[in-house]
Amino acid sequence: MAQIKIPKKLIEVALPLDDINAAAAREKSIRHGHPSTLHLWWARRPLAAARAVIFAQMVNDPGYQQGEGFKYGVNKREAEIKREKLFAIIRDLVKWENTNNEEVLNRAREAIKQSWRETCELNKNHPQADELFNSDKLPAFHDPFAGGGAIPLEAQRLGLESYASDLNPVAVMINRAMIEIPPKFAGQKPVGPIPETDKTSKKRATKDGFEDWSGAQGLAEDVRRYGHWMREEAFKRIGHLYPKIKITKEMARDRPDLKGYIGQELTVIAWLWARTVKSPNPAFSQVDVPLVRSFVLSSKKGKEAWVEPVIENNNYHFEVRIGKKPKDTIDGTVKRTGGTCMLSQTAMPFSYIRAEGKAGRMGERLMAIVAEGKKGRVYLSPTQELEVLAKSAKPENVPETDLPEKALGFRIQEYGMLKHRDLFTPHQLVALTTFSDLVPEARKKAIQDAKAAGMVDDGLGIDAGGTGATAYGDALAVYLGMAVSRSTNTINALAVWSQGREQTVNLFSRQAIPMNWDFPEVNPFAGAAGDFALTTNSMSKSLVGAVSKGQGYVKQQDAATQEISLNKVISTDPPYYDNIGYADLSDFFYVWMRRSLRNIYPDLFATMAVPKAEKRSGPQLLDSAIIKTW
Repeated sequence: MAQIKIPKKLIEVALPLDDINAAAAREKSIRHGHPSTLHLWWARRPLAAARAVIFAQMVNDPGYQQGEGFKYGVNKREAEIKREKLFAIIRDLVKWENTNNEEVLNRAREAIKQSWRETCELNKNHPQADELFNSDKLPAFHDPFAGGGAIPLEAQRLGLESYASDLNPVAVMINRAMIEIPPKFAGQKPVGPIPETDKTSKKRATKDGFEDWSGAQGLAEDVRRYGHWMREEAFKRIGHLYPKIKITKEMARDRPDLKGYIGQELTVIAWLWARTVKSPNPAFSQVDVPLVRSFVLSSKKGKEAWVEPVIENNNYHFEVRIGKKPKDTIDGTVKRTGGTCMLSQTAMPFSYIRAEGKAGRMGERLMAIVAEGKKGRVYLSPTQELEVLAKSAKPENVPETDLPEKALGFRIQEYGMLKHRDLFTPHQLVALTTFSDLVPEARKKAIQDAKAAGMVDDGLGIDAGGTGATAYGDALAVYLGMAVSRSTNTINALAVWSQGREQTVNLFSRQAIPMNWDFPEVNPFAGAAGDFALTTNSMSKSLVGAVSKGQGYVKQQDAATQEISLNKVISTDPPYYDNIGYADLSDFFYVWMRRSLRNIYPDLFATMAVPKAEKRSGPQLLDSAIIKTW
């Protein structure tokens, strides 16, 4: 192969690292509108860092020189001045508020084009110059380990034709939602009718200047509208499982904080459950004793609340108390060393608890109810009626896929949780299956609405390259199906109730599925965490700022065998195989995505679970991809 002359790049010489690091750190606190809010993925790269690295990888250093054959450059002082100009571009480029600032982006794109023209000039006599060094067309970009999609997204934002690939179907869907779908429907007006009960959409629709549907704004608005429609339809079907709770005089008898609510019906935000096992003490062997890490409900100053387990003869019940928990009361029944039967004070080592779980004798008992009050959360003692109602849910056609026998980040199998369905309560399974099954209905409705709005229909789905009404319905179904999948991070039986924040903390606060003894079961219709309309609203905000210029292409490929990288620029962050069990963890989401989207992407969702390829080291995989580039 003829020698290719590659000038030294800026990234090889110097970078304004302090500015990049500061921008990347700030980005962690940004949630509204950030692409990461589309769907969870582990170990995402900050957009600021990805943008800076790709820019510095593409532009030539002003003082570059390359051994034999050619030399280019300026004196040291002049090189420093020109380098500082490139640094200035990077400093502006990494700021969050400039993410879609076309003036800043165009400066960066022009600098990339200028460096590319220089590279093309140096290689004008190369035998494949016409193919590889067309000064009018930037080289295409590829990330063979696309993951959460930060790197391909930023390459697209900088004006490169972006290719992303990953073996994991969940990662493939995230990348398609970020770089492939939005450009297909740039400038498309929303086709969905504004829901009568969606006050936000009505307000936005009547706002001056709201008819600007440039970029992906129309697509984003339709995600909101059909998400709201799905929420309303789901409530019609299963809303009876999520009733409000009426505050009675009896409930307020010893609760001054409830006096102002007597006679009112409050929306339930969450039910707080405690797992149970049979007591190991023969005298209490028929009692399901609770496994609780802490009986504190709220530790917020002035809003303290806790649960008192009231023991009566050979049984117990829970009562919610307001104020700080007295020091002489029980903190919890499970510690790092094991559990304790609170009736008999008999030790329950984890070996006993695991054996109970494997024997199918681990259950749940309602510990408290969290409702929405006038000035924040209201904590209520459990009622038998609500507990019976919650347990009356009868889910059908639930995920029957097996959890891995043993995998990085998993311990729950030791407690008898062997299938993905075991990670959810029956209540939660009914909600998730209902929302999942509404995705195809929303797709059908969107296609009809699109045709009625005048959109041409070529009859081709999005997987077949369609761009008409059918493909648009598919596109909306993708985001709605991903919304169901994303909801499972909150709607599951392993999430955590935060005493300080008074809200549910998602399961994947770290890259693992750990055991949790007491957990919140959120109401998906409460207007709080887990509400489906709020989820799609959040997703739509991230779509508003999606890149709508240029093309993005996403494929499911093994990095070791793919040939997409040929003749393309590569920038990648290989997966951390020894730290994060991507494939096994992502099955948690895959089983729900597959249920909603397998008719749209049959090849991608052909397997029952995420492909588990033979384990190879990251560097070996990366080398095999780079070797195939020019």
